Amino acid sequence: MKQKTVVVITGATSGIGLACAQQFFAKGAHLALCARNLEDLKRLQNQLDTSGQKVFVQQVDVAKQEECEIFIAETIKHFGQIDILINNAGITMRALFSEVNLDVLKKLMDVNFWGSVYCTKFAMPYLLKSKGSIVGMSSVAGYKGLPTRSGYSASKFALEGWLESLRIENLKTGVHVLIARPGFTATNIRNTAMNAQGAAQGESHKDEAQSMSADEVAKHVIQAIEKRCNYLLLTSNAHLTFWLNKFVPKWVDQQVFKFVAKEKDSPLK
Repeated sequence: MKQKTVVVITGATSGIGLACAQQFFAKGAHLALCARNLEDLKRLQNQLDTSGQKVFVQQVDVAKQEECEIFIAETIKHFGQIDILINNAGITMRALFSEVNLDVLKKLMDVNFWGSVYCTKFAMPYLLKSKGSIVGMSSVAGYKGLPTRSGYSASKFALEGWLESLRIENLKTGVHVLIARPGFTATNIRNTAMNAQGAAQGESHKDEAQSMSADEVAKHVIQAIEKRCNYLLLTSNAHLTFWLNKFVPKWVDQQVFKFVAKEKDSPLK
């Protein structure tokens, strides 16, 4: 890591975003962190850097273009540069498409896709200058559609297509683009997953003990950034799904259906 590295992380107060913030700070990076809860942000800032010199925080709803623009502008005012942008903020859902309120799908696209687009658009001039890294936090659902997560899968498919376009556009500029696919991770995203009406479900439907920890995911993400990898795919199940889907997609469809149908209170019958 160079003498001064500025890392911008959205959705930084929990899960993978929090773990990335902690690990980058331990490596000596300067951090610009945003999330929707200002109290959580201030608490994290105090935990990492009581002086406030190396950690800048701002309350942001990434679904709102103007808030993303202001956040990036304030980051530049504070640090003067951006070297790494980690588009981590995200939400999920669990409901059948036939039953889900369309507002739920729109909210998923606004946060998971447009939030990444907004932040990247405003950070792009500075990333071009630093020949920095853009990271999109995708999912297994970004290459294999998951039942009861139609809106989530749509947002991640869109994210991956957009990031691939960015990578090719920037083959000559030196800007690095990483698509990270963590697999099932022990975070609170499933606890806050929206139901058909858009309300938080309040509990995870999976055994979190069997998932990869956010700290482990963050370690792999940081290594992939340092190596300037194009893709990161984590967990053996995710690798198996990716490769089998290339050769026996209909069989994989059946296995995915069975897997989701076994979840606690699954909407699939």
